[in-house]
Amino acid sequence: MRLPAFLLLSSLSILPALAHAEACVVHSRGDRLDVKVCQQNRSIPAKLFHEGFCQPQLKDQKVEVTYADSCPSGAFGVCSNAQVANSPYRQDIHYYGVASDARFLQPFCESQSNGQWQSGK
Repeated sequence: MRLPAFLLLSSLSILPALAHAEACVVHSRGDRLDVKVCQQNRSIPAKLFHEGFCQPQLKDQKVEVTYADSCPSGAFGVCSNAQVANSPYRQDIHYYGVASDARFLQPFCESQSNGQWQSGK
């Protein structure tokens, strides 16, 4: 049995929505602060990921968000398969910048986010 043409066309029209970026790079700057992280989506619904997780509201900071298919290389650490607080959702969080911050981020990753820490990816 063949699908009617309109069903085929309507199913093809959702392809661009499925091809959207699944990572966002969040770069925030403030007085004496310059932080860059990338969130790689694992299981967060796309709309929630783009409209919530990738749009932080940080007081007195300039925030720039860019989207990509995957996080860029050069992170000093990655919290892999991190669980979002009070939800079933998972993501990989890539950290860039000051490598010595790993001493705080690794314990948080492993104990609070139930993730696995990977150094220097």
